Amino acid sequence: MSTLHRRTLFGIFAVAAAGTLAGCAQSQRTPDSASTSAGQPGSTGTTAETFIFAGSSDPVMLDPAMASDGETFRIARQIFEGLVTVEPGSTELAPLLATEWTSSDDGLAHTFTLKEGVTFHDGTPFNADAVVANFERWANWSGINQNENITYYYGKLFRGYRNPEDGAEPGIYDRCETNGDNEVTVHLTAPFASFVDAMTLPAFSMQSPSAMEQYNADNTQGTVDDPRFSEYATAHPTGTGPFTFESWDRGQQVTLVRNDDYHGEAAQVSRVVVRIISDARARTQELQAGNIDGYDLVAPADIQVLKDAGFQVLNRPAFNILYLGINQNVNPAMQDIRVRQAINHAIDKDAVISQSLPEGSIAAIEYMPDSVNGYNPDVTQYAYDPDRARELLAEAGQADLTLRFAYPTGVSRPYMPTPEDTFVAIRAQLEAVGITVEPVTARWSPDYLDMVQSDAGIDQRDVHFLGWTGDYNDPDNFIGVFFGQHSNEWGFDNTELFTALAEARQLATADEQEARYAEINQMIADFVPGVPIAHPAPSLALGPGVEGYEPSPVQDEVWNTITITR
Repeated sequence: MSTLHRRTLFGIFAVAAAGTLAGCAQSQRTPDSASTSAGQPGSTGTTAETFIFAGSSDPVMLDPAMASDGETFRIARQIFEGLVTVEPGSTELAPLLATEWTSSDDGLAHTFTLKEGVTFHDGTPFNADAVVANFERWANWSGINQNENITYYYGKLFRGYRNPEDGAEPGIYDRCETNGDNEVTVHLTAPFASFVDAMTLPAFSMQSPSAMEQYNADNTQGTVDDPRFSEYATAHPTGTGPFTFESWDRGQQVTLVRNDDYHGEAAQVSRVVVRIISDARARTQELQAGNIDGYDLVAPADIQVLKDAGFQVLNRPAFNILYLGINQNVNPAMQDIRVRQAINHAIDKDAVISQSLPEGSIAAIEYMPDSVNGYNPDVTQYAYDPDRARELLAEAGQADLTLRFAYPTGVSRPYMPTPEDTFVAIRAQLEAVGITVEPVTARWSPDYLDMVQSDAGIDQRDVHFLGWTGDYNDPDNFIGVFFGQHSNEWGFDNTELFTALAEARQLATADEQEARYAEINQMIADFVPGVPIAHPAPSLALGPGVEGYEPSPVQDEVWNTITITR
């Protein structure tokens, strides 16, 4: 979340965010929400008790095991915790509900020592039995719950379920064994070198077995009040985190309160409100008006304006990729490698960054950032060279090439903050080498994602924008997602590449994987499936009195350390 970084997950269920500027902010700025705090440096004399953050859309649901969208995960990180986490501001592993862990040499067994004295929000003990209950829940999902639109992360990372209903092989999870109350060993049937890193995902958070049973968490047929999701997923999410769930006013806001029995550092604020404001300009205006304390995905054009007005603008370390995908499904021109090379040579990535992406963005040479294991700085590159682009198009008999160029409207993503501006920049560069560009636009979800990823969209576009924000530090989480198998998005069949990615994923350790993934990145560069454009630096905006907010490359931002002075 993540983030829903690019997939169509939950498109059939998503709720449209509406009425995002409802007048709820005033009631959250009453004198009761602040207490005297004289003497703090730079303070106006009051410390706020409520942190108000603007999300760009409603969460899909509040059960992170059945979610994959960034707004659900943003809230889930406040309520739930996993066995492990990452160090603040990095992708390095750190303990959380597990104090330590070890993995066997063959990568098939992972043992966790659990923190003692932890309870879920409903009073249920967190112990080895609770860990087993969560793993067994995931492995034993059945029926519609095996659909990737519902349980994407478990299905993909564990490669299926204990009793698959589509004729597929069972997943790689074998069993979870207890060794007393405070130790578990997870056994796999095949190596998964990034298993422990994957446990940082909100999808693998520990949830109260008692609450899940009481509120029928696996009932995705829903209830009378909410026909899409369980009562648990909409009204009773129960974890071990620093905040507990209070309410969810659909399309308006989610409210959390401090967990006074939290086993870690208690939250400084007593309440958190995530307001739903879908319009980027409206988020900026609400911050300027003092109605919110922060928001994500700041438009590049607003950054200096906010800084000049005394607001904080923080960049997340870029752990993402923005790319121009090339659709080889139908158009023979796109199947000609010379055409794909020409498109690469036509694009000046530095100019695209300066014209449409935030300060701090980095030009990309492959489809994952340089902090990921297996990054290869020596891959074949296609430097900006308009003359070479024209030569290649002529050699391919495509000197008068026309491209249907798809891009989304009305959306801001961490890897694509202003798609309209990025389209304008790249369109001009393509036209400069003689390519005619026909724009194809659609709203983000579900229309644009369906166009790019579904059967129905195969014949609607030749090139398109899309991207990805990494979930955790694993090369398979980038290039395996993009190029691990045939997809509607790319439309090519490259058995050698598919096999190489499948084999690399099954190597037992990250050290073994490093050289292999470096070779695979070279294979991808030589095949030229698209254009890796940039690693944009996503920006957050905060009020001048907000302290303790540390941006995370994987958006693992927990708000118990935040203080606010006004």
